[in-house]
Amino acid sequence: MIAWLRIALAAVVILAASIVLMPLQLLALYFDWRLRRRLPRIWHRIVCYCLGIRVRVTGRLEDRRPLMLCSNHSSWMDIMVMSAVADVAFIAKIEVRDWPIFGTLAKLQKSVFVVREERRKTGHQANEIAGRMADGEIVVLFPEGTTSDGNRLLEVKSSLFGAAAMAVPYSPTGTVVVQPVAVAYTRVHGIAMGRYHRPLAAWPGDIELLPHLLDIVRCGAIDAEVSFGEAVDYRTETNRKEVSATIALRIRNLLNSRLRGREIS
Repeated sequence: MIAWLRIALAAVVILAASIVLMPLQLLALYFDWRLRRRLPRIWHRIVCYCLGIRVRVTGRLEDRRPLMLCSNHSSWMDIMVMSAVADVAFIAKIEVRDWPIFGTLAKLQKSVFVVREERRKTGHQANEIAGRMADGEIVVLFPEGTTSDGNRLLEVKSSLFGAAAMAVPYSPTGTVVVQPVAVAYTRVHGIAMGRYHRPLAAWPGDIELLPHLLDIVRCGAIDAEVSFGEAVDYRTETNRKEVSATIALRIRNLLNSRLRGREIS
């Protein structure tokens, strides 16, 4: 009974926030106001609170621009958590655009939708990402290309790191900053999750969305830790694959440190 009351209350608050903020976001998108970058953070903070997702940040978001954040990806909650922490736009696969609820939210946040299978479109997509970063937007890339079980970092794909290279000529300093980020789900009701319970937070993709969402709301208390790591400067002479390998190593170390509760060098 209490769980269903929590679900009903969360739904009412989220609906009320959406009724107020979404029309304003549509106006901001239409007129390209800078407010369109800030409103999603307010909405996602409200949603995280209603869902019982408690976010803790370690490290510091880079002040320098242009900036690309590269993060591990284990759940739809990563979007909520990252958006609650910073004013960001996401790079998402084209299929997300047509998803119920999340597709609409992605479009409202002006995500960049990419078709990874069609190489002829890669240049145009990279140009769009580069242009957004050059304009001062923080772009988030999930370089694994899919969701994991939350216990490890999957193989990192280097292809879209090319967007950082394409933004270099537009940077006043000739540098694009690429910063690793780890999102780790560490506790439920204050108790360490461990490998066995972490799938409660993870959404590998073969799990239906609505039951998973209801489980999260019923739970009502999940701790998410966002860790910002040491950035890499991407310049004209930078090797993309080397940057990809460096960023992957740093994300992996950040993730393992948060999951194990101790620093890993």
